[in-house]
Amino acid sequence: MSVQRKIIHIDCDCFFAAVEMRDNPAWRDIPLAVGGQPGQRGVISTCNYLARRYGVKSAMPSSLALRLCPELLIVPSDFARYRAASQAVHAIFQRFTSLIEPLSLDEAYLDVSGQPHCQGSASLMAAEIRDAIRSEVGITASAGIAPNKFLAKIASDWHKPDGQFLVRPEDVADFVRVLPVEKIWGVGEVTAAKLKQQGFHTCGDLQQLELLDMLRRFGKFGKNLYELARGIDHRAVHNDHERKSVSVEETYTRDLPDLAACRAELPALLQRLRDRLRRAGDPPFRGVNIKIKFADFSQTTVETVAQLLDEAVIDGLLATGFARGNRAVRLLGVGVRLQEAQRVPQQLQLFDITTNDNATG
Repeated sequence: MSVQRKIIHIDCDCFFAAVEMRDNPAWRDIPLAVGGQPGQRGVISTCNYLARRYGVKSAMPSSLALRLCPELLIVPSDFARYRAASQAVHAIFQRFTSLIEPLSLDEAYLDVSGQPHCQGSASLMAAEIRDAIRSEVGITASAGIAPNKFLAKIASDWHKPDGQFLVRPEDVADFVRVLPVEKIWGVGEVTAAKLKQQGFHTCGDLQQLELLDMLRRFGKFGKNLYELARGIDHRAVHNDHERKSVSVEETYTRDLPDLAACRAELPALLQRLRDRLRRAGDPPFRGVNIKIKFADFSQTTVETVAQLLDEAVIDGLLATGFARGNRAVRLLGVGVRLQEAQRVPQQLQLFDITTNDNATG
């Protein structure tokens, strides 16, 4: 018999903002965001929970954030301090297991199966990790504990901020049955809307379909839906996966009608890409690319050799790609091709397809 996995997902709470509040105590009780200034077409990287009460969230234009919360203080990013805090957090992880899969500066999976700490209790280990992060790093973190990565990541968001939640093996069926389809790994805003149009609002709804029906309706993704809707996730925690590219993309609820509308979306996409590259340690790259999916679901990718994120170059790629279809656009993506293999978590895909506020917890 295989040993039941014990997976902990740790996610630091509003990480960039938390470091800023730690180092500037006067900012702890005011709405605070980290990002670019509105006059420079800036975008919010993350914000504290006070700002979130006003509707401020990651990837939002700073100008909109200030309209929602006029008292919002927006400060520039300081990735040297964020990396130092991240290294301290990851050093704490190492005390409990060597099997760690970092997802970003502030987030990681830990496989603590068979570890002797805390009499083998994953819940007690998670609590000790969170206590150490609070006392040694000066920020808070939330944790999810479950038999697999999919459920652990969902559980870490259950009692945010500064909390943890356990999904025991015997509770998986009841826990997953009522989960909204948006919680399924790989299901973004647009896919969720399509599922709901077909009457699938929860994982329990999807459980009514057999595997063949899932494959018929959703293609290859149907197998993932079938398993995850039942709380099944066989992915192991890896700490040595190779990445060849880093990209972000956005599927728009309303199609972008023309090239000018596409250009207006580029600053936000580029900011998300810059943030993602920084969270990955600013790896060197050798090419940049634009991905466009048109309203008729045809798509094209345009790439050129480059080692910098030059907005003029990327704008040129966008114009070239748009001319190939010359119709409304439902999805835009921008990315880089890395110079050499990088060690990164398996969770990161070719494109970051999430449209929810899930960055820097």
